[in-house]
Amino acid sequence: MDNLLIKAGEYDEQDELKSFRNQFFIPKDKEGNDLIYLCGNSLGLQPNTVKPAVENVLDSWAKNGVEGHTDGEFPWLPYHEFLTENMANVVGARPSETIVMNSLTVNLHLMMVSFYTPVPGKHKILVESGLFPSDQYAVASQIRFHGYDPEDSIVYLKGANDFVSDADIEACFAENGDNIALVMIGGVNYYSGQYYNLPLITRLAKQYGCKIGFDLAHGAGNIVPDLHELGADFAVWCTYKYLNSGPGALAGAFIHSNHEDWDSKPRFEGWWGNNKEKRFKMEDQFLPLRGAEGWQLSNPPIMAMAPIRASLEIFKDAGMNRLRAKGKKLSSFLIECLQELDAANLEIITPLDPDKRGCQVSIRLLNPDKQLFNALLAAGVIADWREPDVIRVAPVPLYNTFQDIFRFYELLKKNI
Repeated sequence: MDNLLIKAGEYDEQDELKSFRNQFFIPKDKEGNDLIYLCGNSLGLQPNTVKPAVENVLDSWAKNGVEGHTDGEFPWLPYHEFLTENMANVVGARPSETIVMNSLTVNLHLMMVSFYTPVPGKHKILVESGLFPSDQYAVASQIRFHGYDPEDSIVYLKGANDFVSDADIEACFAENGDNIALVMIGGVNYYSGQYYNLPLITRLAKQYGCKIGFDLAHGAGNIVPDLHELGADFAVWCTYKYLNSGPGALAGAFIHSNHEDWDSKPRFEGWWGNNKEKRFKMEDQFLPLRGAEGWQLSNPPIMAMAPIRASLEIFKDAGMNRLRAKGKKLSSFLIECLQELDAANLEIITPLDPDKRGCQVSIRLLNPDKQLFNALLAAGVIADWREPDVIRVAPVPLYNTFQDIFRFYELLKKNI
């Protein structure tokens, strides 16, 4: 029997989180067999508690009408508060620093309105090379809004062979730090899967007088960023990937408690960020809530929040430290399987050090076309193709097994 198959079985038997798979709907093939779903970095699977959570909102609406704002098991006026503590625990923040609202890029714009305050000589934004396109567009548009040219105002954090080392980070700040107004780095790079050294980046940003924020789209629910202790000014993330909240789900934001009394500093304002006691008095004066709640704009879409509430309850039960430990083990086993192939046309571009990656492992095809990816898809593997040459594979600790990885390995071996 294949040694890797034996390992997969042993690892699954020892897995203290294995029962959580039963709380998710696993996509099936035409014969009713589980597909090999390794795409949680793009869209997480649906928890089986989501439908009841949404139905709870629908039932309250049907029964109570507008009184559902104050009546029912989960009244709508404070509904976002039912998510706050569990979401804060996922990213290592205080509840007062955490809010679920809007979509990811909207939140990124709101944070840059507040934390990107360029002046002549210190107007640049540091991002990682290979930034996700939506972040690239948002950063460039903010720079133009302030009257600067993105060509002159974006600094790219680069490394060799898709890896950014600590030395690369230090050299970038030494060369550019005095001119950087804002550091805005993705916590885990969407393409390579590298988990950047966030403490080092934060320390250097502060040393050079830069505001510092992170896009944790590929980090929230995947790594343990400990945002409060990290000391970043802000962070943003989506919830439809590792947090399993459904396509286009609402996003999250973190604003450090150092900024909880924001007062008259730059911020876009809306009535849900206003003092709760004053909100329905319809007064002209904006009296912001303290902490992250003060950045809210509109009343939240309750039916969109219900899936997040359901998913976060699962994270509460599983615990981020246990999930992170299993995630490292899953990705390490995946890399072990890939290295066993010794295929000349495949290259792992994700760091081999488990502390420098999340769940995702990115496989570069050295003779790129989509034939291999399409063959895997036809064989029942749901992974992710990223132009021009990468297959992203993300075994997620809540619902993936080590035998999922072994099955993927066998199909890859058969098709390369």
